[in-house]
Amino acid sequence: MDPFAPAAAALGATLLGGALAVAGVRSYTTGRRRHQALVDRLADAPAPPPTGRTRAFRRLDRWLRATRPGRRLELRIASTGLDVTAGEFTAAAAGAAAALWLLAATALAPFFGPPAALLALWSAHAFLAWQRRKRIERFINQLPELSRILANATQAGLALRTALGMAAEEMEAPAGEELAKVADRLAVGHSIEDALDDLAHRLPSRELVVLVTTLVLSHRAGGTVVSSLRNLTTTLEERKETRREVRTQLSQVTVTAYVVPLMGVGTLLLMDRIAPGALDRMTGSWPGQLAVTIAFALYGVGFFLIRRMSRIDV
Repeated sequence: MDPFAPAAAALGATLLGGALAVAGVRSYTTGRRRHQALVDRLADAPAPPPTGRTRAFRRLDRWLRATRPGRRLELRIASTGLDVTAGEFTAAAAGAAAALWLLAATALAPFFGPPAALLALWSAHAFLAWQRRKRIERFINQLPELSRILANATQAGLALRTALGMAAEEMEAPAGEELAKVADRLAVGHSIEDALDDLAHRLPSRELVVLVTTLVLSHRAGGTVVSSLRNLTTTLEERKETRREVRTQLSQVTVTAYVVPLMGVGTLLLMDRIAPGALDRMTGSWPGQLAVTIAFALYGVGFFLIRRMSRIDV
């Protein structure tokens, strides 16, 4: 055995360790210098312009997001396309309820304060439902154009992911915004099935379910989707015209559903105008309060029955 072998091995290990140490120190100093240069460049750069508006009621919004009803409310607001947070909506609804309570108690009688506040809260949630229905209607009206764009892009040889991204850029809101969300989910690794199912969950409608099912099955089976989209475009155009005709025919019934309760409220106001203090005397005893409660309940039942009878699914 060579007596100089251990010494040579130790010398080699020492040289290798020294080389690695020098390389590490050099890499560390270079990284520190680049980091400091980046910090100096960012410090000298002008501040970016503010994006969006300053949100109010942030603490209330954070508390609502930690609760299940708050998360449901946030999803409902997101499906309407409104630029408000759950905290802002809750604060606005509570303020409207308090204001309407005071107004009804002052203008009519103290008995009408709580029903007016409940009416304000119901109206706030009805407003969200109306905004969501309106957004869904606009999206349904854009589905024939969407189907046509996807068919043309697919016929040109583009992949379905690329076709969805192109449709998101070309179409207006709400279809453009919703397809942009689908494209973002696809960009971060979600499958086409999951992204389209999430879209159908946000804006539920029969037409969208048919389109999503067609796209998913065609993508999964690997077959051609052009002919299916062409036929679907024609069908969606026909359903669009049918829905417009049905809505026109039922417009008078819809107006009647809102006029009937307003007639009852107008009668109370007229009664109090003719005989000042009549509402105070009528609601000052429990028989009068019971009669007013039953009358409001009947008006509410009539409103919902008329709306139910005028609802036709096409």
